[in-house]
Amino acid sequence: MSDSEAQPVRISSEPAQLQALEPMLEKVREAVGDVPALLAIAEEIGQTAPKPGEGNTAKLWELLASVTAVDVAAGRVLEPHLDAVAILAQAADPTTPEGAWGVFAAEGPGLKLEAKRDNTGSYVLNGSKPWCSLAAQLDGAVITAHTEDNSRAAFAVNLEDPGVSCETPQWTSRGLQEIPSGTVHFDQVPATPVGGEGWCFTRPGFAWGGMGVAACWLGGAVAVARDFTTALAKGADNGREPDQIALASLGEVDRIITSVTGYLAQAAERIDAGELDSRGADTTDTSGPSAWSEALRIRGTVAAAVERVQTVVTQNLGPAPLAFNEAYGKRMADLSLYIRQHHAMRDDAQLGALTLKGERQW
Repeated sequence: MSDSEAQPVRISSEPAQLQALEPMLEKVREAVGDVPALLAIAEEIGQTAPKPGEGNTAKLWELLASVTAVDVAAGRVLEPHLDAVAILAQAADPTTPEGAWGVFAAEGPGLKLEAKRDNTGSYVLNGSKPWCSLAAQLDGAVITAHTEDNSRAAFAVNLEDPGVSCETPQWTSRGLQEIPSGTVHFDQVPATPVGGEGWCFTRPGFAWGGMGVAACWLGGAVAVARDFTTALAKGADNGREPDQIALASLGEVDRIITSVTGYLAQAAERIDAGELDSRGADTTDTSGPSAWSEALRIRGTVAAAVERVQTVVTQNLGPAPLAFNEAYGKRMADLSLYIRQHHAMRDDAQLGALTLKGERQW
């Protein structure tokens, strides 16, 4: 791992402001690989962390990026907890989360989670939900389910309910090994509605949360870039000055990270100014700029930047660190899997459709 392993990632704050993150980042560094400890840290952070759209969105994203720069899996633990806290706070009748939470919104072929009212008028969940990361170790989650009119709504659920059973997946990936994502089964599990039907996906906070994931991806790319810089500096100290190709590659990495960081800073400022507070993933309404189209741009831009940084660095450093440097190899594998949450050309196609309808600034 690089010498700057607990160094914060700057998006817009002054360096002195970022120094306040260092003790927490050191705690994260010491807890790498220890999921219960990381969940406890996430719970602690969630008590004071900024929420998107409340004036400190850039500081929230710096927090996410900084933790992910220490360890990608740690960022993967923190982000869904903070997202759940934000979702619950944004709801008209908020639920106060206790313990560590996640957000489960994925769908899968042959699997369906249904929410129906029981004879008391309360909602219960039945069915299965795929891609539920760390479900067996979480206290609660915001979960999307199909309602009786076949729309999707969000619910707050106690994952310690006896009707919840978590599969242990056969996780063969080298990446995110400590955060397997399996299928969870629900049998008459009580659920509290969060917002109304369709609210979860149409609120602007849905898009803001997607941008927060991109901030995590950026943190991973910054860590890879720091690994590269450290390797070149150590080589120079040992008499191997970087050649023109290595310097050009480092220059490209610097350009990429600087431009992406600036884009996130601008987006955070627009969110806090109320310029991106219309519509989440509602693609039927194109009456002006939406948070969702901006989320698609940011996620696509950051994902492409991460992949390019990884390619440039691995081409320069070769196979040795992948084979013999545990921290570097883990980071590369974790990050490669994490950015596959981006849907690549499918998201670009969705953005293209919005662009064609006039949702663009050019």
